[in-house]
Amino acid sequence: MTIQENSVFEMKEDNINKASKALKAMGHPLRLKILCVIGERELPVMDIVKQVGTTQSNISQHIDILREKEIITSRREGSKILCKVRDHNILTLMGAMQETFCTVD
Repeated sequence: MTIQENSVFEMKEDNINKASKALKAMGHPLRLKILCVIGERELPVMDIVKQVGTTQSNISQHIDILREKEIITSRREGSKILCKVRDHNILTLMGAMQETFCTVD
């Protein structure tokens, strides 16, 4: 996708609010890292803790925020809490961010 000079992006008010809410939730580096770790998978919280590299309490707080903002869902399976990205559009956005910010020179 290329952006032409003087491009105007048109969005409905509801879509602007939804995008703003998602971007605010994803705007914290730790929450973005959690989303990167989860990707398209469903992962137990303890696996996320191991991969992100902080405390379980800290991860749980950020997962709660992502859940409140409807970015991820979670479910209990036995003693585990499993998390996954709720909306595929979030994964598409993360792909665009990776393409934009993580390119190899």
